[in-house]
Amino acid sequence: MPAPATSQPEWLPIGRIVGPHGLNGEVRVYPDSDFPERFEQPGERWLLKPGATTPNPIKLIKGRFQDGKGLYILKLAGINHRDQAEALRDAKLLVAADHRLPLEPDEFHVGDLMGLAVILQTTGEQIGTVTDVYRAGNDLLEVALTPQTPTGNAQEPPRTVLIPFVEAIVPVVDLTQGRVEITPPDGLLD
Repeated sequence: MPAPATSQPEWLPIGRIVGPHGLNGEVRVYPDSDFPERFEQPGERWLLKPGATTPNPIKLIKGRFQDGKGLYILKLAGINHRDQAEALRDAKLLVAADHRLPLEPDEFHVGDLMGLAVILQTTGEQIGTVTDVYRAGNDLLEVALTPQTPTGNAQEPPRTVLIPFVEAIVPVVDLTQGRVEITPPDGLLD
């Protein structure tokens, strides 16, 4: 008799391993979360290696913020040598979606912004889709623009632009409708 189907947990990405740090298996992690405790408090996390479809559990032993770099340095259980850390390059750190931390008004989880339609507020025209969020002085939304005219080359990737994620330029974020509305200054989309 087959086992009953269980629902797979949804995952919330919290960071990406960008490389090893030192010789003792520590890894450098670019955060996708504004919650330092995700990287500093020991406990279970999940690791999704490049090309994998299912994450594996991994234990965070300790972590610290690296000033000036915008990165965290983490020690993960069972990763004790530089070559082991190097093998984790580009792996994503995840937590179960039901472990979301509460947000203040007008704050958003990065994963919730991914895939949102980008709408020009003045015309209502959809001009693209949010494909990534970059941390800088102000966060930046990477938007893949919808091609305006057919190029005849289906293999050509869409052009992307970076849009500052500030209220003056992105006044509306509507997660229930799956859209952000923008009021870009002249030249931003060119």
